[in-house]
Amino acid sequence: MVIFLMVRDTILRMEHKAFTVRLDPDQAADLEAAAAADGISIAEAIRQAVADRIEARRQDPAFQTRIRSIMEQNQRVLERLAE
Repeated sequence: MVIFLMVRDTILRMEHKAFTVRLDPDQAADLEAAAAADGISIAEAIRQAVADRIEARRQDPAFQTRIRSIMEQNQRVLERLAE
């Protein structure tokens, strides 16, 4: 999905990627209730949960170490492929 916004006479293009999330019935009911209590859509509740999870991972030193290792491995592969 692509959304266009007009901000101060400038058109901004925002792209969204769609995902399918499968939840068990209890999780789905809990999510629906939590979203309703917060006055937001289920989609917005999911977006907020994802944003919270990503921020938590950014603050986790062990996760950061693993990410840096993956980045180094990928860099070596890319350099080898570029030869």
